Amino acid sequence: MANKQQDDLQTQSSNISDKQYDPTDYKKNDSISQSFAVTHEQVSDTYTEGTVDGAIENVAGKNIKLERKGYDLKKM
Repeated sequence: MANKQQDDLQTQSSNISDKQYDPTDYKKNDSISQSFAVTHEQVSDTYTEGTVDGAIENVAGKNIKLERKGYDLKKM
């Protein structure tokens, strides 16, 4: 039984290591795709604004919350 579980874990690890981000990950329901979509959103926010909080500072210094088109992290 332990060998079967170990084989299953190795198969899952192999599947994860072969995966890359795909824009359709936002529409998929499996946890790996959702994780890639969330990570992509965070990287995009960090690249754009320097933070992952999903807000952009306007010229007056006030934060403007960005509309989240991806997954609601609270529901995951």
